[in-house]
Amino acid sequence: MSPDDDDFRDPEDDAPDPGRLVRLNKYLADHGIASRRKCDELIAKGKVTIDGEIVTELGTKVDPSVQQVDVDGVVLKPERTEPRYYLLHKPRGVVCTNERREARMRAIDLVTDPAKGRIYTVGRLDEDSTGLILLTNDGDFSNRIAHPRYGVTKTYSVKVRGRIEGEAIEQVQKGVRLAEGWTAPAFVKVLKRTNEWSLLTCTLNEGKNREVRRMFAAVGYNVLALRRTHIGTLSDRSLHEGQWRLLLRAEVAELLGQSKASGRAAPLDDKRKDPRTRFFATQAPQGPGPERRGVRSGDKYRRDRRRSLERIQSREEQGRRGRGDRRRKLREIGRDPAQGGPKGPPKKTGGKWKKWGSS
Repeated sequence: MSPDDDDFRDPEDDAPDPGRLVRLNKYLADHGIASRRKCDELIAKGKVTIDGEIVTELGTKVDPSVQQVDVDGVVLKPERTEPRYYLLHKPRGVVCTNERREARMRAIDLVTDPAKGRIYTVGRLDEDSTGLILLTNDGDFSNRIAHPRYGVTKTYSVKVRGRIEGEAIEQVQKGVRLAEGWTAPAFVKVLKRTNEWSLLTCTLNEGKNREVRRMFAAVGYNVLALRRTHIGTLSDRSLHEGQWRLLLRAEVAELLGQSKASGRAAPLDDKRKDPRTRFFATQAPQGPGPERRGVRSGDKYRRDRRRSLERIQSREEQGRRGRGDRRRKLREIGRDPAQGGPKGPPKKTGGKWKKWGSS
């Protein structure tokens, strides 16, 4: 996410200010008027007034408790919105934008919580990518997760065309030169390689526009499929495409803790180490693990194990029956080795098939 994005959050915007002053564009955005950039345009056009006076200066701060703000004659009531945090498994074909005139399905439309209010995505995933993405109305939280200076990593499952070589992987790990500059060092691990495709995991702590696809394209490999699997240490395998859930308080605190512990990008000599494990080098994980597990996960495991054993036993029985059928057919044509019959297929002599043992 760059400062040019509509929903980019500057840390100074959400910093506590004496007298409970907040930026005017943030106050308008929190009331669902538009994004901060669009609110700046409304302010510049003179459509926003404070205590009856038109304000056109960008960066103006307002005290909602004592000042009255209205947009095109509509008075905004000072109300405190409760922070909301959602985790969504974005499907393919869904876009990460708050533009109301967007004809395609938006990520915020998949969250059907009636109490969500105005939320936005933390960072972005392109339309062809799938995987986990956070949605919130907390600007400070969004900034800490999305801004590269805080070093919260994002891990992707990448499938590229062709058999990727070690030289290309080393280039991605060191950094690739793109139009806007060099990329930060990345962690890349090869899971499987064939002549047609290669499957890898790639972990980054920055989020340039379509960065993963452009990185591998720069070294000569086209990305066939891209899925985000982790945000920091947060993951949820039980969340299927199109589904969402609220983040737990412990998960929000853990993500903020990672942003404090990782205040910079990974050094070059540490690129071979999985960034997801660097956070736990000085702090042990809390609870049973970063992934959310159901209450009856033990029962589910035993049920799945029992079903797999039943499938294995049924295959063994089918195999024994199949071997018996083949043995019976061999006896009928006199080719059963156990009965002293010769081995090999029947011979073809004189245009006709000749059974073994016949004269």
